[in-house]
Amino acid sequence: MPRKSSGGRPARARPARSAPAPVKQAPPPVPAPSSGGSVLGSIGSTIAEGMAFGGGSAVAHRAVDAVMGPRTIRHETVPAAAPEPAATASSNSDACGMHYKAFQDCINSSGSDISKCQFYMDMLSSCRKSSGLVA
Repeated sequence: MPRKSSGGRPARARPARSAPAPVKQAPPPVPAPSSGGSVLGSIGSTIAEGMAFGGGSAVAHRAVDAVMGPRTIRHETVPAAAPEPAATASSNSDACGMHYKAFQDCINSSGSDISKCQFYMDMLSSCRKSSGLVA
């Protein structure tokens, strides 16, 4: 008697395998540009690229200015403190400034006759001697 398989199940038929699908190959790489081009062509290409970059940069600056407001540049200067000796000399000259101004006014008004201004010249000289400014 023929023997039955264990468990009383009938044997299954195995499905037939199909042939493997062909593998798609990658396209060949693009050849690098040859260096046989002219020098002027490469310079022209570089100039055109730079102009395009500059134009794009200008457009971007305008767009940012439109959103953020125009840029303003302010230069601030900090006044330097005057040294002490210079301040003392200017205060002494201010002491005689009134006499100097009177002398100058006299010279300007008298024209060619300077002898009329001798009084003002003497006052200015004595002021300068007393303040230590001898010129």
